[in-house]
Amino acid sequence: MTESKAMILGCSGLALTSEEKAFYRGERPWGFILFGRNISEARQITDLVAELRDSVGWHAPVLIDQEGGRVQRIRPPVLARYPSGQALGDLYRRDRVLGLRAAWLMSRLHAFDLSSLGIDVDCLPVLDVPVEGSSKVIGDRAYGGDPETVIAMGKAAAAGLKAGGLLPVMKHMPGHGRGFADSHLELPVVTVSRDELELHDFPPFVAMKDELMAMTCHVVFAAIDPDNPATTSRKVIDGIIREHIGFNGLLLSDDSSMNALSGTIGERAANIIAGGCDIVLHCNGNMDEMLDVVANVPPLAGISLARAKAVEAGFAAPDIADEAELRAEFEAMFATV
Repeated sequence: MTESKAMILGCSGLALTSEEKAFYRGERPWGFILFGRNISEARQITDLVAELRDSVGWHAPVLIDQEGGRVQRIRPPVLARYPSGQALGDLYRRDRVLGLRAAWLMSRLHAFDLSSLGIDVDCLPVLDVPVEGSSKVIGDRAYGGDPETVIAMGKAAAAGLKAGGLLPVMKHMPGHGRGFADSHLELPVVTVSRDELELHDFPPFVAMKDELMAMTCHVVFAAIDPDNPATTSRKVIDGIIREHIGFNGLLLSDDSSMNALSGTIGERAANIIAGGCDIVLHCNGNMDEMLDVVANVPPLAGISLARAKAVEAGFAAPDIADEAELRAEFEAMFATV
């Protein structure tokens, strides 16, 4: 197989155009990501996933953000509506054992749902630890406002996905919880000390550093690199993510089309690679933008290729479980909430 390029791309609609098929075949993205515009009904999703993989000629990873709450790309009537991370965290704060079971169960149900459609990576858990007054872009997606809760629930959520044969992507490393702006729209700048970040923001990622994949945040940490957001900062990626946190897995950028990043799409892609990310993520399926991405992204090579190969080897067969039984257990937890 010809080596893939260091990028994950979206597509424009419910089925691939002939232009997209030829583009992916020629440019060889390592993986793909789906959004709401790509979703109508179950058979259509499975057909689209198969088209994506056929276009590159191998079983490429297909990602989705299926958290629950506000961020759930596949919704009723195709898949059940799931609660937010905060709702799970509220249950944990009432009953720790029940909360951990709920986090595991919801991820295990995501795995049933997504694997049936051919999707094998869920961008979960959210390990950000919000502070009072921070942007609602994280908000109720977070399990709680303290690192201990986020660590416990994040580990349970990741374990549930892996039990069902899916792989998780931790986000948003090294922490978006303190951002006072929505990075989809503008660049958040965090001004607290590194000591404070090491106490509050980084611990969930340290605790889960052995997971195979993580996604960066488009946030400036002024105490570490006042000039560049984490996604394009060699200081943050080398000094914090790789050294302090100790994460040696495959590092994906957050979406390169978000307005927190500056420059053209091509410049952003080049800066993401230069900053130390392994993979450029581009989500909106805009062909003109994707052409700019591929012109600035290299083939996977060296340590980045080794990390990608570790992900490919990390998929495991699901455990044996009764979906109906687990679903009934989970629904009973929230029946009176």
